[in-house]
Amino acid sequence: MPTLTFATRIAAAPSRVWDTLFSRETYPRWTAAFMEGSTFEGSWEQGSRMRFHDGSGNGMVAEIAENRRPDFLSIKHLGTVNNGVEDTDSEEVRRWTPAFETYTLAESGGTTELTIHVDVPDEWRHLMEEAWPMALAAVKALSEARA
Repeated sequence: MPTLTFATRIAAAPSRVWDTLFSRETYPRWTAAFMEGSTFEGSWEQGSRMRFHDGSGNGMVAEIAENRRPDFLSIKHLGTVNNGVEDTDSEEVRRWTPAFETYTLAESGGTTELTIHVDVPDEWRHLMEEAWPMALAAVKALSEARA
């Protein structure tokens, strides 16, 4: 499974970018690039179980593998959620799990370099290559407007 990398420089401190990425208020605004109505259930604390979904009970289940606020977050995707039911055992899910999504925030000269690495099954690669640049543009705009 390929790992894709996306990056942008943001004129805001890492803590501001972090808050933009992971707050209840702004998370749905930048993740709309993937799916309107995106939200999450759970805590961003290391070891916590999370659900990322579209508001109707469909999405992904994951665990926060590492959290070093405001520098690094690693999400370990474990499976899917369909109509509110988690699937971490089916053959289809086992083909691509675990899959990691990491966020690295590095301060440099008053700006933040945000780099995202995401493991993507081949069938989702095109969608991710289109959506991530839009998502990062939204993170940048939201972070800079709040700075």
